[in-house]
Amino acid sequence: MKQLYDTTKKLSGKYSKSERSVKDKEGRPITEVQQKRNRWVEYFEEILNRPAPMNPTDIEAAHTDLPVDINLPTTEEIRMAIRQMKSERATGPENTPAEALKSDIEATTNMLHLLFKKIWEEEQVSMDWKEGHVVKIPKKGDLSKCENYIGITLLSIPGKVFIRVLLNRMKDAVDAQLRDQQAGFRKDRSCTDRIATLRVIVEQSVEWNSSLYINFIDYEKAFDSVDRRTLWKLLRHYGVSEKIVNIIRNLYDGLQCKVVHGGQLTDSFQVRTGVRQGCLLSPFLFLLVVDWIMKTSTSEGKHGTEWTAQNQLDNLDFADDLALLSHTHEQMQIKIASVEAVTSSVGLNIHKANTKTLKYNTENSNPITLDGETLEDVESFTYL
Repeated sequence: MKQLYDTTKKLSGKYSKSERSVKDKEGRPITEVQQKRNRWVEYFEEILNRPAPMNPTDIEAAHTDLPVDINLPTTEEIRMAIRQMKSERATGPENTPAEALKSDIEATTNMLHLLFKKIWEEEQVSMDWKEGHVVKIPKKGDLSKCENYIGITLLSIPGKVFIRVLLNRMKDAVDAQLRDQQAGFRKDRSCTDRIATLRVIVEQSVEWNSSLYINFIDYEKAFDSVDRRTLWKLLRHYGVSEKIVNIIRNLYDGLQCKVVHGGQLTDSFQVRTGVRQGCLLSPFLFLLVVDWIMKTSTSEGKHGTEWTAQNQLDNLDFADDLALLSHTHEQMQIKIASVEAVTSSVGLNIHKANTKTLKYNTENSNPITLDGETLEDVESFTYL
């Protein structure tokens, strides 16, 4: 295995050596190499660490755990997880590609089984798995400004195999607890379903001449902002066993990143908030947060739109793309205020400038407001 690791490390090569100029926060050019690296650390440390909630919420654990296996991972589970790893993807800090693990699945399985057994018994993951390398991807605009880049975090490939084992065990049992309104990151659900449903609702409003308010909520840096104390409470609230929660929590304890700049790595910095970028578990964890926000803040159909003779639909969700639905201005005002209150308690923040209101057949011309700020009324909106 050591020889295989060394060979793949040589073949995979090193990070790109290209290096652009960088400006500091005040827009002044930075010329010294170490200062450039420090600026990138400063930038990503700031955007990957968000303020803690002022009033964190209390969330009760489920009375009984879900029927999720908490015994040691089996070789069959590990073998399946290795096969599920996608090939031709960037390697993590240890520079081991998924292809290396797949080249001899039986040998890899046996070695990982010993490691996973130790992790499972001690509830302590390898420190190597807690390090991520942030690769900068340019967007548009002045590329000497850090804000015109997005960061992609590369994580340990063997660590991802372990996470895949965890996810395979939990996902179906937890998914069954989630609201039907949520379609993001879920099997046999898609954004086209949400779009089609929303279109039907609008067409019904026009055909029946009934009033309709749609509020499209936008979260600011949602995945990076989640309060982790809330995450652990939510996992227990949805019935995930304490054993698995302890392992996931340990995976996050001491999480740190280094930025790739000019073919070199910067000093490390701690990442204390949000779900891990590049982690297979992150969409799963984030769905629990959004599901709990909406379950807690909405009235489960009491102030929604008529969907069937017996039911009303109060929102449509695709991950963090939320569309609140109401027939009256008063209902919508109450609903968005409630959503905002619960949202802030878990560390998220509604981006008011990007949160829009779409109205059909409404007589009330007053705008929807949030924290004293007026939300923009629009005549059209591109959803998803």
